[in-house]
This record gives sequence, structure tokens and C-alpha cells, in this order.
Amino acid sequence: MRNRAKIIKILIVSAFLFSIASGCKRDKRQSNEENDLPFNPPSNVVLDPFEQNKLLARSVNLGNALEAPNEGDWGVTLQDNYFSTIVQAGFTAVRIPIRWSAHASENPPYSIDPKFMVRTEWAVKKALQNNLAAIINIHHFDSFYASPQTQKARFIGLWKQIAAHYKNYPDQLFFEVLNEPHDHLDADLWNSYLQEAVHVIRQSNPTRTLIIGGVQWNSIDALNSLQLPEDDQNIIATFHYYHPFHFTHQGAGWVSGSDAWLGTTWSGTETEKTAVNADLDKAVRWAVENRRPLFMGEFGAYSKADMRSRAIWTDYVARQCETRDISWAYWEFCSGFGVYDPDTDTWRNALLRALIP
Repeated sequence: MRNRAKIIKILIVSAFLFSIASGCKRDKRQSNEENDLPFNPPSNVVLDPFEQNKLLARSVNLGNALEAPNEGDWGVTLQDNYFSTIVQAGFTAVRIPIRWSAHASENPPYSIDPKFMVRTEWAVKKALQNNLAAIINIHHFDSFYASPQTQKARFIGLWKQIAAHYKNYPDQLFFEVLNEPHDHLDADLWNSYLQEAVHVIRQSNPTRTLIIGGVQWNSIDALNSLQLPEDDQNIIATFHYYHPFHFTHQGAGWVSGSDAWLGTTWSGTETEKTAVNADLDKAVRWAVENRRPLFMGEFGAYSKADMRSRAIWTDYVARQCETRDISWAYWEFCSGFGVYDPDTDTWRNALLRALIP
């Protein structure tokens, strides 16, 4: 009887220990499923946006892919090898433009298609796994630009979902609140709405570095009307630069009358350089006065311009930004402005060397 009692006791203890072990494994598995991240979570400490901005020093836009109505519609589908190719060339970050509005419900709570969320997550993970910082934004939200008041709730609803989904991602992931506010989204409305968006993002991402630009397509001049939250210093200000426009957008099919500009060159004359310097200095003056780091989130010259001019302009703009501590992101990787040829899987060396000497 004593032996039988001893055996029963051993079985009971074994079952108890097994249940604890199973529970621990299950909890760990659940934790991994919730995060599913092969890298560290956010540090949850106060970040210096000037130091964060250094991560974006030399970036490239993965344009015409996830910002198209559907990936592939504009000729670009992101490939696994793109990310390793980009980091090996010397870039430090990728900006990933995303058209969330094409993959979300029109009605509250404006649910984002889970399959699309998985695809954007794949792109972010590939960047981080390759030691590239990553920027995700809301891009081409055309209905918001056209009718801000009726689309504001959807804009805020999208950010609530995006921010919650990426809340456990590391500090090397940046949120850019909106690409190129324009049309009926004027400065007054934008300054009001961006405050609400920041508030919603901060609920789940209190230490995430944000990127915010002004109206008029993120122009330098619009920085003067941009009002960032005074109590939130973990923000990088952004602008886009395509001057002179007749040079950078000659022959661009989406710009009316641009064929008339074909043949426009840029050779780096003193007059041409002075114009670029004046524009960038204007941005720097605003940044110094407002104590904000600067990120030039887009710049590039379309492929209809001659390659020599494109390379000279690109090199000059990039170097002038660097002397002013302005991080930059070239527009873009492998489409109409592309520094990379996806058909031959090779870099366009003149442009690459202009960006990464």
C-alpha cells in the first residue's frame, strides 16, 4: 500500500510540474506570437531626435510599390533581395510610402485589410533585419487632401491601427504622419489635425520618433506655417525638394506641359548652386529657430533628363544637405527616378555614386 501511495504521489507531482512547464511554454509561445519580432522592442526611453535623424542620413524611397493602388500596379513589387542590396550599397534607411486608404474600410472603425497589414509588416521587418532604419507613412490619401473635414476621422482611425500594430517595434522604425499635405488640406487644418494624430500615436507609441512636414506638398516655404506640438520634442521636420522643377520633372507624364521642358540641363553653375543653397539655408533657419532636426524626405530628377545632369544635381543637393546636417531620402529606388535598374538587377552607377560617393 505504501508503494502504491508513493507511486500516486509521484504521478500527482509529475502532473503538476508538467502543467507548470506547459503553461510556461504556452505563455512564452503566446508572447512570441504577439511580438514575432527577431529584434529588440522599443527602448521606451526619451530619444534624442537629432541622434535619431542620423539613422536616416542616407536613405532611399521604395516608391511606386505599396503606395500604388495595389502593389505591382505601377510596375514595382518589392523583392526580398532589394533590402540587402540597398544596405550593401551604403544606404542607412528606407522610406516605405504606403497607401493605407486603398486597403481600409470607408466606415468606422476603418479597418485595415489584414493581408495588406501583413505585407507592410514584411517590408518593415526586411528593412530592420538588414540593419536599415525604416520609415512608414500615410501616402496618397487623395480623399483626405480633397475633403479634409469628412476624412479626418478616417485619417485618425488609420493611425490608431497602424500605431497599435507597430508599438513593439524598435526605435529604428519611424512614423511619418502624412506625405505631402496639399489641395484643401491647408495649414490651419493640417496644424490642427496633426496634433490629434500625434496624440493618438502617443497613446501606444510614447517614445516613437515621428516625422512631420508642412503643407504645399511638404515644401520648404510651408515650414514657416508648420506648428509642431511644443511639448513633444521627439519629432523630425521634413521637406521635399525638386527644384528647379522644370529640370527635375521634364517629360513627367503626370505633370501637364512637362514635355516642353525636355532638354533642360543642370551643370552646376554658380547661379544654379546659389539657388539650391538659398533654398536649403531657408530650411535650416527655420530648423534652428524651432530647434528641430531636418529630413529631406524626397529629392530626385526624373529619367527623361540626361544622366549627366541628373548625377551632378543629385550629388550637389545631397552633399549640401550633409554639410547642413540634413538627412535625406532619394526618390526613388527602381522606377521613373530610379537609382537601381530592376530589369538588370544593377545599380545605375552614375546616380549611385552621386548619392554614395
